[in-house]
Amino acid sequence: MIKTGNPVISIYTEMTPNPETMKFVANKLLYPGKSIDFPDETTAGPSPLAKELFSFPFIKSVFIASNFVTLTKTPETDEWQDVIPAVKQFLKDYLEGGGIVINEDEVAKTRQEASNTVSADDDDVVKRIKELLDNYVKPAVEMDGGAIQFKSYDAGVVNLMLQGSCSGCPSSMITLKAGIEGMMKRMIPEVKEVVAEAE
Repeated sequence: MIKTGNPVISIYTEMTPNPETMKFVANKLLYPGKSIDFPDETTAGPSPLAKELFSFPFIKSVFIASNFVTLTKTPETDEWQDVIPAVKQFLKDYLEGGGIVINEDEVAKTRQEASNTVSADDDDVVKRIKELLDNYVKPAVEMDGGAIQFKSYDAGVVNLMLQGSCSGCPSSMITLKAGIEGMMKRMIPEVKEVVAEAE
């Protein structure tokens, strides 16, 4: 039997608006069309990759999406450039070795669902909110290494969950209020306010 080698993986980094987070982009899909946030080590069960990343003492949280991983460092860690080479090498070796990124069976068991996917029992306003998030907000915040997920809608108030670089980012509240809330009020008149909770 001939064993073909895994493709060579390259990893590059991108700064995010949040100085505590760094986006590590791979030339391979890690979690196509989805994203998942691990705010701390205790939540990392569904992701063997996240579990391994938490073994670095400076990693505070892990966010995995399409073809990137956004890592948040602990405040005590001085500079990203001191630790980037080790993380890049780890990710390259892990992915080239065929390491499992996400175990979907575990995700189904452990996650509370916050999703922008429209479901049959969503009312008209919720459907429009989710479609707006998916079509307009998601591409922009993914570029910055984060995600914004729909949590709930009640009496004109939209509750969103900030993940990845958006969580704890100094500029995320400006984005939320000036950008997302403004757009939602214009496009969905029923929306009066947008609030956020970090996961």
